Amino acid sequence: MSNDTYNVLFLCTGNSARSILAEAILNRIGQGRFKAFSAGSQPKGEVHPFALDLLRSLNHDTSFARSKNWEEFAIPGAPEMNFVFTVCDNAANESCPVWPGQPMTAHWGVPDPAAAEGTDAEKHLAFADAYRMLNNRISIFTSLPMNSLDKLALQKRLDEIGRNPATAG
Repeated sequence: MSNDTYNVLFLCTGNSARSILAEAILNRIGQGRFKAFSAGSQPKGEVHPFALDLLRSLNHDTSFARSKNWEEFAIPGAPEMNFVFTVCDNAANESCPVWPGQPMTAHWGVPDPAAAEGTDAEKHLAFADAYRMLNNRISIFTSLPMNSLDKLALQKRLDEIGRNPATAG
């Protein structure tokens, strides 16, 4: 697999928390080798305020952050994706659109921090945990030797990243 920049789409049902976090993380640590996007099957229409708070506290630019429908990336003229990762179980079980370019896909499920209950501090901790899990997985992903792995070996590694609890943090 050879490419100057790999386009990666992170999917979640609401596109308000996990997929937004993943987009921010990959755009930072991908250092120009990766361009991240996020979307949802049933977007909430706004990014969760705790996700924005966390990203800002970690010095991420949040100007990119908006909740959008995954259909936006399945239409003619949309960026062609090399990878599509689901980060929530609901999105993994839904019928995704047919993505132009037939990207590689994997499921990297992360507990929904927006569903956390308790005090604001406990809810913020849930967002920090989701960030940590996604950061670990994305760090492993970005360190893969893309040019030296054949498609089958790369798919195996992508699936392992999502299944292995050690990559979750």
